[in-house]
Amino acid sequence: MKYTGTAHKVGAHIDTDAIIPAKFLVTTDAQELGANCMEGLEPGWIKRVKPGDIMVAEENFGCGSSREHAPIALKGAGIPVVVAHSFARIFYRNAFNMGLILMEIGDKVSEIKDGDKLEIDPDSGTIRNVTTGAVIQGKPVPPSMQELLDAGGLVPYVKKRLAKQEA
Repeated sequence: MKYTGTAHKVGAHIDTDAIIPAKFLVTTDAQELGANCMEGLEPGWIKRVKPGDIMVAEENFGCGSSREHAPIALKGAGIPVVVAHSFARIFYRNAFNMGLILMEIGDKVSEIKDGDKLEIDPDSGTIRNVTTGAVIQGKPVPPSMQELLDAGGLVPYVKKRLAKQEA
């Protein structure tokens, strides 16, 4: 599946408190968390995002606490894919567990500007910048993570496997 949306670029070392501040952690409801997504970085950020838009970050995106609320908030905000130079390891795992697609592209992230229109193919790792015509080759989503995404996250994945064992 390909995703097309406007790039919303953020900087380096964006931590989970910036993605969803602790005061909003009284729920795991994606819509409620999404309504407050990125409040720790830029209050009102959600007002300029449309469903399907794409987050683009510099290095170490998702550092800080290991809260799963951060990828849930991004999904609740309508962000299906986050592209970054690199991700904090715990965020990387939490994101796939919650069904959020991540793509690492290293230094090539500098080729994407805020507001660029992007077309992303996670299976091949290809990012086409519709605005500039450039094509960036990133790392494809690993097959083991693709299985989690296809199931809708870790919990549905485990339920599906357990159901197969019982059958």
